[in-house]
Amino acid sequence: MRKKIQQLKNELTKALNASIHDDPDVLEKYAVDETSDLKGNPWLVVYAKSTQDVSITLNLCNKYTIPVIPRGAGTGVTGGAVPVSGGVVLSLEKMNKILEIDTENMIAVCEPGVITGQLQKEALQYGLMYPPDPASLDSCSLGGNVAEGAGGPRAVKYGTTKDYITGLEFVLTDGSIIQYGGKFIKNATGYNLTGILIGSEGTLAVITKIYCKLIPSPAHTLDMLIPFQSLHDAVQMVYTLLINRIRPAVLEFMEEDALTLAAQYLGQDMPHPQARAHLLIQLDGDSYQEIDQSLQTILSLGAVDPNTILVAQSPEQKERLWKARRCIREAIHAKSPVFLAEDCSVPRSKIVPFLTGVKQALTPYGLQSIMFGHAGDGNVHIDVLKNDMPYDEFKQLVPALKEIIYTEAYKFGGTITGEHGTGFIRKDALKKFASSQELSLYKRLKKAFDPNGILNPHKIIDLD
Repeated sequence: MRKKIQQLKNELTKALNASIHDDPDVLEKYAVDETSDLKGNPWLVVYAKSTQDVSITLNLCNKYTIPVIPRGAGTGVTGGAVPVSGGVVLSLEKMNKILEIDTENMIAVCEPGVITGQLQKEALQYGLMYPPDPASLDSCSLGGNVAEGAGGPRAVKYGTTKDYITGLEFVLTDGSIIQYGGKFIKNATGYNLTGILIGSEGTLAVITKIYCKLIPSPAHTLDMLIPFQSLHDAVQMVYTLLINRIRPAVLEFMEEDALTLAAQYLGQDMPHPQARAHLLIQLDGDSYQEIDQSLQTILSLGAVDPNTILVAQSPEQKERLWKARRCIREAIHAKSPVFLAEDCSVPRSKIVPFLTGVKQALTPYGLQSIMFGHAGDGNVHIDVLKNDMPYDEFKQLVPALKEIIYTEAYKFGGTITGEHGTGFIRKDALKKFASSQELSLYKRLKKAFDPNGILNPHKIIDLD
């Protein structure tokens, strides 16, 4: 194998305009992403600078049957960018240009390494908005968002990444470059290749260009926090808002344990510290009158005490309202660097029984669980912290903990992940909960795109 890798490196060095590294310090950086407690051992790192670099790299790796792990910004949390079986990490971080913002067609054309927040800021200069907003938007890349099918808080009103991709340029393992879709919105031509690749986690092809739909940016926003005495009341409020034709841009919840952890991390009390749950809401619109009408409707519903609603009157107040929600990931890492992170998706009406069932099932283990997420679309984050439990003991428990969470999700008509993907750490759960027919179809699809199985092996599904 060592000889084969050296031959591959020699050919890549001759053929590419890209830099290639096998320095241990470089390899160490690309051995992990942001998945808790998972590491691989890459053999080479290739920094692609163009679609042609990607094409040549894939063709040569396919020739030597060497695994290729496409990588964007490395912010994934399910092991999608971790080289669990070695191979070549194909970094797309240097392909980071916004190639065009076409204001007439309201389409941005981007390379995969563009940081999501960068595109949002650039689009805003033209009065336009790219709505998908993962929590890591200031560090995650568009290519990674497409590969994961990323969501975010604004999904309740605006949808997720899949709703804003009108076309892709991508490269197959034999080096073939394919352009599908483009600046047009409607497309019923052939199979929906864009739809197949969104969420495929680099297992089918490598994306090299992305066409992103933009929309007019709302002129104004208003942020508020509503406390509740129970999680049930908070989630019921979600239904009440939607049935009364109020479509918040953002509709997030945090339950009691999440609020307590955030307060400890920030060293300050949360607003309404006695509340059992918070809803964080953002309204947007083209006029203050439009937003105020929605606010007055909320106040008139009778579902909450108007005196308890905190409405941000300044940027500083807005920051204070959202501080707890934004810091929750950092708070979890600070409290327990090793933890189990899940992001199941269930029907909105089942959020409360799902989370209640999970809490009850986890009680005998004596472990701390933190629950928060996207109340508007039923995508909830469940983090189980190791804390002071011995490492080996916690690792032995993880399969049972996953089984509890996934079983409860499927019991209530849900699924194992809403936005973070299957990756490496959830593929065993997919094997268990998907039908044999579904799994067989996944394998045939993988084989059609990647006959030699070199692209991101052991992610989503194994061919063998």
